[in-house]
Amino acid sequence: MTMTTLAVSRRNLLATGACALVGAVGLPGLASAGASAGQNLTNEEIVRKWYAAWEQKDWGPVDSLLADNFTFSSAAGDDHISKSAFKEQCWKTQINFIKHFDLERVSTGPDDAFVKYLCHTTNGKSFQNVEYLRIKNGKLQSIECYFGAESSFPSAVSAGQK
Repeated sequence: MTMTTLAVSRRNLLATGACALVGAVGLPGLASAGASAGQNLTNEEIVRKWYAAWEQKDWGPVDSLLADNFTFSSAAGDDHISKSAFKEQCWKTQINFIKHFDLERVSTGPDDAFVKYLCHTTNGKSFQNVEYLRIKNGKLQSIECYFGAESSFPSAVSAGQK
Protein backbone atom coordinates (compact mmCIF):
# COMPACT_ATOMS: atom_id res chain seq x y z
CA MET A 1 0.00 0.00 0.00
CA THR A 2 1.42 3.38 -0.89
CA MET A 3 0.61 6.58 0.89
CA THR A 4 -0.04 9.73 -1.10
CA THR A 5 0.81 13.11 0.29
CA LEU A 6 -1.58 15.90 -0.62
CA ALA A 7 -0.43 19.48 -0.25
CA VAL A 8 -3.21 21.98 0.44
CA SER A 9 -2.57 25.66 0.96
CA ARG A 10 -4.23 27.45 3.88
CA ARG A 11 -6.06 29.68 1.40
CA ASN A 12 -7.60 26.66 -0.38
CA LEU A 13 -8.40 25.02 2.93
CA LEU A 14 -10.20 28.16 4.18
CA ALA A 15 -12.07 28.56 0.89
CA THR A 16 -13.22 24.95 1.04
CA GLY A 17 -14.42 25.41 4.62
CA ALA A 18 -16.32 28.59 3.75
CA CYS A 19 -18.05 26.87 0.80
CA ALA A 20 -19.02 23.94 3.00
CA LEU A 21 -20.49 26.31 5.58
CA VAL A 22 -22.51 28.21 2.97
CA GLY A 23 -23.75 24.90 1.54
CA ALA A 24 -24.78 23.58 4.97
CA VAL A 25 -26.71 26.75 5.84
CA GLY A 26 -28.58 26.47 2.55
CA LEU A 27 -29.90 22.99 3.35
CA PRO A 28 -33.45 23.31 4.78
CA GLY A 29 -33.26 20.33 7.13
CA LEU A 30 -30.04 21.52 8.73
CA ALA A 31 -31.21 25.10 8.94
CA SER A 32 -34.43 24.17 10.73
CA ALA A 33 -32.63 21.76 13.03
CA GLY A 34 -30.16 24.47 13.99
CA ALA A 35 -32.88 27.06 14.42
CA SER A 36 -34.76 24.80 16.77
CA ALA A 37 -31.85 24.26 19.13
CA GLY A 38 -32.91 22.36 22.21
CA GLN A 39 -35.65 20.49 20.36
CA ASN A 40 -35.44 16.78 19.79
CA LEU A 41 -37.58 16.95 16.63
CA THR A 42 -37.29 19.05 13.49
CA ASN A 43 -40.33 21.09 12.48
CA GLU A 44 -41.03 18.66 9.64
CA GLU A 45 -41.02 15.75 12.10
CA ILE A 46 -43.46 17.64 14.35
CA VAL A 47 -45.76 18.30 11.38
CA ARG A 48 -45.68 14.66 10.30
CA LYS A 49 -46.36 13.51 13.89
CA TRP A 50 -49.36 15.89 14.01
CA TYR A 51 -51.12 14.32 11.03
CA ALA A 52 -50.14 10.78 12.08
CA ALA A 53 -51.65 11.44 15.53
CA TRP A 54 -55.02 12.18 13.90
CA GLU A 55 -54.87 8.82 12.14
CA GLN A 56 -54.31 7.11 15.54
CA LYS A 57 -57.61 8.60 16.80
CA ASP A 58 -56.10 9.15 20.27
CA TRP A 59 -56.23 12.63 21.85
CA GLY A 60 -53.07 12.00 23.93
CA PRO A 61 -50.52 12.27 21.10
CA VAL A 62 -52.45 15.21 19.57
CA ASP A 63 -52.54 17.05 22.90
CA SER A 64 -48.82 16.45 23.50
CA LEU A 65 -47.98 18.36 20.31
CA LEU A 66 -50.09 21.42 21.20
CA ALA A 67 -48.83 24.37 23.24
CA ASP A 68 -50.99 25.32 26.22
CA ASN A 69 -51.92 28.60 24.49
CA PHE A 70 -52.62 26.90 21.11
CA THR A 71 -55.17 28.52 18.79
CA PHE A 72 -56.95 27.26 15.67
CA SER A 73 -58.54 29.31 12.89
CA SER A 74 -60.55 28.35 9.80
CA ALA A 75 -63.23 29.67 7.49
CA ALA A 76 -65.79 27.48 9.30
CA GLY A 77 -66.20 30.12 12.00
CA ASP A 78 -63.20 29.11 14.07
CA ASP A 79 -61.39 32.37 14.83
CA HIS A 80 -58.38 31.71 17.06
CA ILE A 81 -60.27 29.20 19.20
CA SER A 82 -58.48 27.79 22.24
CA LYS A 83 -57.04 24.31 22.66
CA SER A 84 -60.06 23.16 24.69
CA ALA A 85 -62.51 24.62 22.12
CA PHE A 86 -60.50 22.93 19.35
CA LYS A 87 -60.85 19.59 21.11
CA GLU A 88 -64.63 19.99 21.44
CA GLN A 89 -65.43 21.66 18.10
CA CYS A 90 -62.89 20.05 15.77
CA TRP A 91 -61.37 16.90 17.24
CA LYS A 92 -64.51 15.32 18.70
CA THR A 93 -66.72 16.21 15.72
CA GLN A 94 -64.28 15.21 12.96
CA ILE A 95 -62.02 12.40 14.22
CA ASN A 96 -64.38 9.54 13.33
CA PHE A 97 -64.54 10.70 9.70
CA ILE A 98 -60.74 10.69 9.13
CA LYS A 99 -59.03 7.62 7.72
CA HIS A 100 -55.70 8.85 6.36
CA PHE A 101 -53.73 11.94 5.31
CA ASP A 102 -51.46 12.08 2.26
CA LEU A 103 -49.07 14.95 2.92
CA GLU A 104 -48.52 16.24 -0.61
CA ARG A 105 -46.28 19.18 0.33
CA VAL A 106 -44.55 20.05 3.60
CA SER A 107 -42.53 23.25 3.59
CA THR A 108 -40.93 24.28 6.87
CA GLY A 109 -39.15 27.35 8.20
CA PRO A 110 -37.47 27.97 11.55
CA ASP A 111 -40.79 28.60 13.32
CA ASP A 112 -43.54 27.61 10.89
CA ALA A 113 -44.73 25.25 8.19
CA PHE A 114 -47.13 25.13 5.26
CA VAL A 115 -48.77 21.79 4.56
CA LYS A 116 -50.90 20.78 1.59
CA TYR A 117 -52.68 17.51 2.20
CA LEU A 118 -55.20 15.14 0.75
CA CYS A 119 -57.43 13.74 3.49
CA HIS A 120 -59.22 10.44 2.92
CA THR A 121 -62.44 9.93 4.89
CA THR A 122 -63.66 6.68 6.38
CA ASN A 123 -66.40 6.42 3.73
CA GLY A 124 -64.02 6.65 0.77
CA LYS A 125 -64.28 10.35 -0.06
CA SER A 126 -61.40 12.84 -0.02
CA PHE A 127 -60.61 16.55 0.06
CA GLN A 128 -57.59 18.87 -0.05
CA ASN A 129 -56.64 21.70 2.30
CA VAL A 130 -53.63 23.85 3.07
CA GLU A 131 -52.65 24.61 6.66
CA TYR A 132 -50.21 27.14 8.10
CA LEU A 133 -48.68 25.95 11.37
CA ARG A 134 -46.65 28.09 13.79
CA ILE A 135 -44.18 26.09 15.87
CA LYS A 136 -42.18 27.10 18.93
CA ASN A 137 -40.08 24.94 21.24
CA GLY A 138 -41.36 21.75 19.63
CA LYS A 139 -45.05 22.62 20.11
CA LEU A 140 -47.74 23.79 17.71
CA GLN A 141 -48.65 27.36 18.70
CA SER A 142 -51.35 27.87 16.09
CA ILE A 143 -52.89 26.42 12.96
CA GLU A 144 -54.75 28.30 10.24
CA CYS A 145 -56.72 26.01 7.92
CA TYR A 146 -57.47 27.13 4.37
CA PHE A 147 -60.15 24.95 2.82
CA GLY A 148 -59.64 23.62 -0.70
CA ALA A 149 -63.39 23.83 -1.35
CA GLU A 150 -66.38 25.46 0.35
CA SER A 151 -66.86 22.68 2.91
CA SER A 152 -63.54 20.82 2.95
CA PHE A 153 -63.62 19.21 6.35
CA PRO A 154 -64.24 15.54 7.12
CA SER A 155 -67.88 15.54 8.23
CA ALA A 156 -69.00 17.90 5.44
CA VAL A 157 -67.27 15.91 2.71
CA SER A 158 -68.51 12.63 4.14
CA ALA A 159 -72.10 13.92 4.13
CA GLY A 160 -71.73 15.22 0.56
CA GLN A 161 -72.11 18.91 1.51
CA LYS A 162 -70.75 21.50 -0.90
